[in-house]
Amino acid sequence: MWILYQTALALTLAMAAPFLLLRRGGHYLETLGGRLGRHAGAAVKRPLWIHAVSVGEARVGAAFARGLPAAWPLLVTTVTPTGQQQARAMCGDRAAIAYLPFDLGFAIRRFLDRFEPRALVLVEGDYWPLLLRHVRRRGLPVVVVNGRVGDRSFRRLRRVRLLARALLGRVDHFAVQTAEDRDKLLALGVDPERLSVTGNLKFDAPQPEPIPAVETLLAAGAGRRPILVAGSTMAGEEEQVLAAFAAAGGGRAALLVLAPRHPERWPEVAELVRRRGLTLARRSQLDRGGAPADVVLLDSLGELAALYRLGAAAFVGGSLVPSGGHNPLEPAAHGVAVAAGPSMANFRHMAETFDAAAAWRRVADEAELAEFFREAIAGSGEVAAMGRRGRQLVHDHRGAAERTRGVIAPLLSAAMSGPPRETTP
Repeated sequence: MWILYQTALALTLAMAAPFLLLRRGGHYLETLGGRLGRHAGAAVKRPLWIHAVSVGEARVGAAFARGLPAAWPLLVTTVTPTGQQQARAMCGDRAAIAYLPFDLGFAIRRFLDRFEPRALVLVEGDYWPLLLRHVRRRGLPVVVVNGRVGDRSFRRLRRVRLLARALLGRVDHFAVQTAEDRDKLLALGVDPERLSVTGNLKFDAPQPEPIPAVETLLAAGAGRRPILVAGSTMAGEEEQVLAAFAAAGGGRAALLVLAPRHPERWPEVAELVRRRGLTLARRSQLDRGGAPADVVLLDSLGELAALYRLGAAAFVGGSLVPSGGHNPLEPAAHGVAVAAGPSMANFRHMAETFDAAAAWRRVADEAELAEFFREAIAGSGEVAAMGRRGRQLVHDHRGAAERTRGVIAPLLSAAMSGPPRETTP
């Protein structure tokens, strides 16, 4: 079975390679060695290994890592380039940062031989079958923090319940966000003794460091205009954001900072701005001067969370298209009023929490987003109050990181101080 799995995965990667090279070019080649388990330079030895898929998970990993013993060496892996950037910004002073190897036996063995981790912490999930098999064969404990089971994932796993039970059975403990996540894992066959509800660590994510040079350039470009931030936007969504911005007065009334979710779409989004008849500046070229622009394209990695603080209001993307939404906590933590569309399935419980506290604005379409932008530009008292409620909500829901560490500390402490456990493959 494992040979068939690896063969299928290798064929999939081979077929995807031309697309990845076309869309991501040299960057994909630069990261290929790491994804094959090769890592140049000095390697941290016998670390606690924290795996975080992308930006949001990296922020959660940083929140979890803050309270760990300083003597423990740390290794943080991610899948995406944006996740790498976030991990370096938030954990790079303490942890080694690397790409997760492909789920191929030779790549995983090479990676494990290189770093010799003593335990694996999975942020939210990301269960790779062969990775978990090799990790457990080496006696490493595996824990999940900030665990969640989305509705679509739950439906898929229920169709292959026996395989799901075997896969999830390789995890020693799940510290999950909600009682609903716990109940879904119980339905998939996870033993109740291996489950704890500890809350959502995203509320505990540390605030990103300010970026004074960039903030100064943006403020100078805005002049007297307020700044609107549209973050993590997806394909099919930028057109709606730009239409709403134009309807709210466009560049005469405000400066729009537009941050697409995927870096490979930067050229496409720049062209959309030009077609709309709006003037464009790229974040990477701000220091070259020039006339004030209507829109600044954030063609940089790892800066969005910090730049939300400049906004009179923010729109969180992935929500006006059926993509499941993105994290509203980053702008809310700064007291910035947030708007989001109807598609928030990936953050359903968080959306319900924001709804209950009237801590954001739900918009159905570009017309309602335009009205939100107009109110923010006009300095609406209700928009300002909404931002204050959002900041208070973030403050009131902190504490999950401490609860999570308390639950899994005995398991991790034993792994970091004692010899590897003996387990059966």
